Amino acid sequence: MAMGAENKKTAGVNPDRVDPEKAKSRLLAKYPPKVARKRAKQIVINKVAPDGEVPVISSNVRTVPGLIGQRGCCYAGCKGVVLGPTRDIINITHGPIGCGYYSWLTRRNQTDADSGDGQNFMPYCFSTDMQDEEIIFGGEKKLKQAIQEAYDNFKPKAIAVFSTCPVGLIGDDVHAVCREMKAKLGINVFGFSCEGYKGVSQSAGHHIANNGIFKHVVGLDDTVKEGRYRINLLGEYNIGGDAFEIERLFEKCGITLVASYSGNSSIDQFANSHTADLNLIMCHRSINYVAEMMETKFGVPWIKVNFIGAAATAKSLRKIAQYFDEQALSDAVEKVIAEEMPAVEAVCAEVRPRTEGKRAMLFVGGSRAHHYQELFGEMGMKTLSAGYEFGHRDDYEGRRVLPNIKVDADSRNIEELEIEPDPERFNPRISAEEKAALEAKGLTFGEYEGMMPEMEDGAMVIDDPSQYETDELIRLYQPDIFCAGIKEKYAVQKHGIPLKQLHSYDYGGPYAGFKGAINFYKEIDRMVNSRVWQYMRAPWQEHPELSATYAWE
Repeated sequence: MAMGAENKKTAGVNPDRVDPEKAKSRLLAKYPPKVARKRAKQIVINKVAPDGEVPVISSNVRTVPGLIGQRGCCYAGCKGVVLGPTRDIINITHGPIGCGYYSWLTRRNQTDADSGDGQNFMPYCFSTDMQDEEIIFGGEKKLKQAIQEAYDNFKPKAIAVFSTCPVGLIGDDVHAVCREMKAKLGINVFGFSCEGYKGVSQSAGHHIANNGIFKHVVGLDDTVKEGRYRINLLGEYNIGGDAFEIERLFEKCGITLVASYSGNSSIDQFANSHTADLNLIMCHRSINYVAEMMETKFGVPWIKVNFIGAAATAKSLRKIAQYFDEQALSDAVEKVIAEEMPAVEAVCAEVRPRTEGKRAMLFVGGSRAHHYQELFGEMGMKTLSAGYEFGHRDDYEGRRVLPNIKVDADSRNIEELEIEPDPERFNPRISAEEKAALEAKGLTFGEYEGMMPEMEDGAMVIDDPSQYETDELIRLYQPDIFCAGIKEKYAVQKHGIPLKQLHSYDYGGPYAGFKGAINFYKEIDRMVNSRVWQYMRAPWQEHPELSATYAWE
């Protein structure tokens, strides 16, 4: 008997008729009372009111020790997610080499090495490799040596330094070192106090990275690029080449991409990004801080977009055209959509009979747990449950809840920049009257509706899921595919359930845009209809020697 069938039998329920409230109770039953009370606030059954209100979910709180969540650390969010994909910055990890593993990117961020002046340091791993001596007596001297060595060998435009946990504990002043080396070398050298423990998850690192790049880089180059429709794409990290596909569509439409934060990006783009006329946010959690600061200081508005899914891509392109409000751009966008959609629809029509009614679960960081529901919907698949590893309430419920979010001690560890309009360069891109007219036509500025308002009633939303909860969900619901990261991948597959890695796409992609949708349709069709999963059986199931029950059963 296949493991999937065995799980259905042992669960004792029809996975198509699972009562979500009972499922929640089952997830919480094994926890001590105090832990259960906390987790109950992080596991909610979705219900969307007519006005869009959804249940309150607890998020951005510390993981209960021992639950084995799937989060990353502050350093990973700062260096690995936001700054790492920038091709022409040398990123130096200041810390022991164990942390230095993440100095070399592991997320398949792609870049065009031939663009600009050809500088591309992404394949390299830079670390100060702190030893016991530096931990005891301080590592600032070694950091200076590392910065000098990096400059002598590579002559980069800029060097960024990232603090790991031991650096914060021993008190190295990376910012003083960076200022000293900046004056000595004549290039931009800046640091980030992104020690892994600073914050409850990698989300703190995103915030710190946004602050640092805004303080040290944004606004250094006032050159206005040629192009009638100038935009920035924020929160797109070019996993598997996603940004390349989006850039292709922009070029076809005649839209000028000033900067990408930070897939296939360069420091020159960051320095010049304040000259754009519109910011587009893909991953709301990781990059909304820069968008808000750029609007306050320079007058650049932002809108939320989604290029995951063919329909979502078309909608986002039309939103850009609506903002610029010129018939020429609208015509170009409609022409591109008309050219691209037939191929998408043909593949969707081919695979949908095989994917219709299949069920998915998504527990991914950033906005992916939200965005990819669109793609599954296009294939006729249902999302049973979803959640984030490091989301905040506004990622789940929408930005309408921001005034009601209580700032806790962990969030207060992160510096809040005091941003004011630039006395010379503040330039609102559209007037209040023009903005009101566009909003009357349905274009919303500075707003994100969140994931939950677009999910079905009864869907289970789980923040920071543990491995135990993941296993129980699979036993109860028996989804046809599970989407998460590399940490969960092999544990999930042992259940006889395919896992699609949506942090780094395994070896697939791109999945953004129209061509990306085609790739995704084919990939998911192959995964959910493969027969190999029914043969996933552990050795002790093939040849059982002992059988027993736990005492508490």
